[in-house]
Amino acid sequence: MHIYNLSKWQHEHRFHRADLHGERNTIRVILLTIAMMVIEIVAGLLFGSMALLADGWHMGTHAGALGITVFAYRYARRNADNPDYSFGTGKVGVLGGFSSAIVLLIVALVMGIESLQRILSPVQIQFNAAIGVAILGLLVNIVSVFMLQGGNQHSHGNDADKTNHHDHNLRAAYFHVFADAMTSLLAIIALTTGKFFGWVWMDPVMGIVGSLVIVKWSYGLLRDTSTILLDRVANQETASAIRSAIEADTDNRVVDIHVWIIGSHQMSVILSIVTHFPKDPQHYKKLLTDFKNLAHVTVEINQSKDEPCLV
Repeated sequence: MHIYNLSKWQHEHRFHRADLHGERNTIRVILLTIAMMVIEIVAGLLFGSMALLADGWHMGTHAGALGITVFAYRYARRNADNPDYSFGTGKVGVLGGFSSAIVLLIVALVMGIESLQRILSPVQIQFNAAIGVAILGLLVNIVSVFMLQGGNQHSHGNDADKTNHHDHNLRAAYFHVFADAMTSLLAIIALTTGKFFGWVWMDPVMGIVGSLVIVKWSYGLLRDTSTILLDRVANQETASAIRSAIEADTDNRVVDIHVWIIGSHQMSVILSIVTHFPKDPQHYKKLLTDFKNLAHVTVEINQSKDEPCLV
């Protein structure tokens, strides 16, 4: 009976994005958001500002969504080596981003409905006090945006590997606080024009404008995260480049290829190759070393019995 060192041949499945810095900053932003939420809701009720009240409830739902972000980070980290997950917990953060995008859509819908109701039934607004609270909210949101700014960044690999390296979980948190900052700014504009020009209707109109912008952001996030969750082909250019790299070697032909994302930016590929001159699987994997994001490569080799084209 032979005894093998199996660990030498086993794959690692830690494809989650370990971002403790992003997690800690998200917790700080949650605390800031909750504090500002209470201030804005109370002020909106006292001073009669729909834009201020909408922003307060908006921040409350965002605090809950940011909680999803933190949960996703911790769950992914604690279950990184859980064998129940075939490809690790890399998609937990993506699922968190998808969930947060749905919350954004709900927020936008509620804001739009409340703003329409306020157009039909306008109320008296205490502009000076409301403007002061809105400015404070904007400052808090700007600080939060800078704390989470890394969530909206991406980098690029070589020409053959152009996959966005988004942390979708942190990106969702960034969109939430950026949306907060935008609605605070719109509230300031609405309250200022209402005070100086008597345009009271600007308050609910800005609520509608804010809701439409949030819908656009949430749609983009839903599109990107759902693509990953449904294992859609990560990048057609990448798949074509992988095929070319394999077929440039002797008479190899790729008859089946699957490329999908298994983490925030890591990809997996399964290849089925037909060749007259089969080699060890490691040979074919070495042909793909330029693709830095390929964290999991599986190769099936089929030997053709037909007459070879090469000699």
